[in-house]
Amino acid sequence: MKLVIYEKTFDVVLENNATTKELIKLLPMTITMNELNGNEKYCYLDTSLPMNPQRVNYINTGNIMLFGNNCLVVFYKSFSTNYSYTKIGNITNTTDLVNVVGDSYVKVEWNAS
Repeated sequence: MKLVIYEKTFDVVLENNATTKELIKLLPMTITMNELNGNEKYCYLDTSLPMNPQRVNYINTGNIMLFGNNCLVVFYKSFSTNYSYTKIGNITNTTDLVNVVGDSYVKVEWNAS
């Protein structure tokens, strides 16, 4: 999968699970992702996805996860957490991620390849 944010392309390695398989069926899509806590961008989808939430304890820069059954989250900073998420994938080239996403909402293109 690839994410495009302000013309910068980020490669994503996906988890092999039901959530990811259903997300891929929605692609391509362009969504506006909102800022939260200075470490993540999120968007509530119109569609519920299968979920298997697990307490992850630590978020790494580039993690892509599902919160609940319809909140897609891209993390651009690492931190500890007590929340549970369903893993979707990881951005592999995170070097410029924090600089690209900025501090407000961002439009993100999600593409299957």
